[in-house]
Amino acid sequence: MARTLKSILRAQGRLRKLLPVAIIDIGSNSVRLVVYEGLARSPTPLFNEKVLCGLGSNIASTGKLDENGVKRALNALKRFRVLAEQAGAESVSILATAAAREASNGPAFIAEAEAILERSIHLLTGPEEAHYAALGIVCGFDRPKGVSADMGGGSVEFTAVDGQPTGEGVTLPLGGLRLLDAGHGSISETRKIVQSSLKGNTVLAKAQGETFYAVGGTWRALGRLHMARCNYPLLVMHNYEISTDEALKLCKRLMKNEGAAVRGVEAVSSNRRALLPYGAVLLAEIIRIMKPDRIVFSGLGVREGYLYSLLPAKVKSADPLITASEEMAVLRARSPKHARELVKWTDDAFKVFGISENRSERRYRKAACLMADINWRTHPDYRGDQALNIISNANISGVDHPGRTYIAMASYYRHEGLVNDEVSPAIRSIAPQRVADRAKLLGALFRIAYLFSAAMPGILPQISFAAAKEGDVSLRVPAALADFEGERLNRRISGLGSLLGRNIDWTDA
Repeated sequence: MARTLKSILRAQGRLRKLLPVAIIDIGSNSVRLVVYEGLARSPTPLFNEKVLCGLGSNIASTGKLDENGVKRALNALKRFRVLAEQAGAESVSILATAAAREASNGPAFIAEAEAILERSIHLLTGPEEAHYAALGIVCGFDRPKGVSADMGGGSVEFTAVDGQPTGEGVTLPLGGLRLLDAGHGSISETRKIVQSSLKGNTVLAKAQGETFYAVGGTWRALGRLHMARCNYPLLVMHNYEISTDEALKLCKRLMKNEGAAVRGVEAVSSNRRALLPYGAVLLAEIIRIMKPDRIVFSGLGVREGYLYSLLPAKVKSADPLITASEEMAVLRARSPKHARELVKWTDDAFKVFGISENRSERRYRKAACLMADINWRTHPDYRGDQALNIISNANISGVDHPGRTYIAMASYYRHEGLVNDEVSPAIRSIAPQRVADRAKLLGALFRIAYLFSAAMPGILPQISFAAAKEGDVSLRVPAALADFEGERLNRRISGLGSLLGRNIDWTDA
């Protein structure tokens, strides 16, 4: 272990203030190990492995954990124990959920698993499981409001969320494996079970018209299927959203065809396909009761919620997107301090230009500034395309898909120029025109800033834009910095002026 930690501290691609933490999640369908870079506001997985054991495959009919599933799970736990040690995990938390909690042979399984892992297992109660799943939504979204629902193999946990979980969650025996077993493979029978169980669900009824946050592998598979069917260009599941009408159409098709003949199903892993119709039955009934404004899929759940619960209050209150962007700057930018100066400089410029921003747009601009220089080691001919790819697909949270395109396109325009609109049409299609316009404007500012600063701090705080006569703009530069003037810089200043439809004159500060 000491040797592993020493290696971690030497690694330049890792945040030095963090040591790895691991979670082993013993679910009704899968058993998973995730080793995270550290206990942080925006958790980053270092290692992730799962085994689909199906512990809860027949629990509805037998009341017991599946015998073969138990064997597979115990074998997986042996491997996970040594992998966590190899990864240098400072701590290892083990969580077990519905199947182990409810099965008659659950205590014997837990005892054997604890002997293998040489650690105690936290057997979550239903309310605890609901609470941590909701904290996963709090961890991964900006000011979430609606209902979090975590569909596992054995149960579903519903919790109201309004910035934080509100009230106690509700746990129901409606997991995918349980429905498959209890409904005897019949969609009509499954629908009756679901309708009966959801009758009187106050969490859903009180949140009518709000957002439904879908957590869990079955629903992520449903989201993946929707992506494939509409040829969606950004294959990032977290914060992928669809309208309730689109979701209901897909659910009806899955229930009708039982998943097998649905176009695009090849995009879903084969071991998830059998549960798609059961996730569809449940989601369709939820939509009928809650009438949500949209369905949003989450890549974060119980594991991340549990880690979030361990954070100090000050860290919990931090913005996950900005935190992750600052970490990217520390790891990959030439100067994180320059990145922070760029935030203030562009903020002042937008005010002078009269560019209005809502709260989300300000967050996205700040994140774009922090990540503007993360691919400087790339060959110059490919920096624009790589920035677009890396940032739009980055493992970050607290940002929707149009926001990802804003951040990525700003860096694209910085490297490729303002007249090069060959940015991926597919990615561009995600961004509304307002987002695209602001991304280009921000890219134009980046193009000027980096020619002044050479990506180093100290210069940007000395230069500024100011309103001039007849709506024009002046760029105020101290006389001591007059030698920075040059043809290339002047062309970029003119390009910004053309974008704004104003003249920009260089003046002494």
